[in-house]
Amino acid sequence: MSDEESAEYYTLLCDDPSHEVVLVDCGPREMDVILAVRKVTGQSLWHSRVLARQAPVTLLGGLSAYRAQSAVAVLQSAGARAGWRQEPEPGERTAPSP
Repeated sequence: MSDEESAEYYTLLCDDPSHEVVLVDCGPREMDVILAVRKVTGQSLWHSRVLARQAPVTLLGGLSAYRAQSAVAVLQSAGARAGWRQEPEPGERTAPSP
C-alpha cells in the first residue's frame, strides 16, 4: 500500500444478538432435568447435577435465538422451568439489590 492509499475498517454488527438459557427450577423430576442439563451443556453428570441444584442459574450463553429456544424446549420436556433471554451488554448489568 502506498502512502497515498488509505484503508478503511468497519465493524460489522450481528443482526441476531446473543441469548442465554436460564434454569429457573428443576420441578419434581430432578433426575430427568439433570440428564437434560447434561444433554444441553455437554457437562459431566456430576457438574450437571450441581448446576441443576443451584437453580435459578444461567446454563448457557452466547447462543442464537433458535439454539436458546431449542435448549429450553429440551429442559421443559424434562419437567424443568426454564427460559431464554437476550444477554445484556457488558455495561448494562446492574448491581444486585440489597
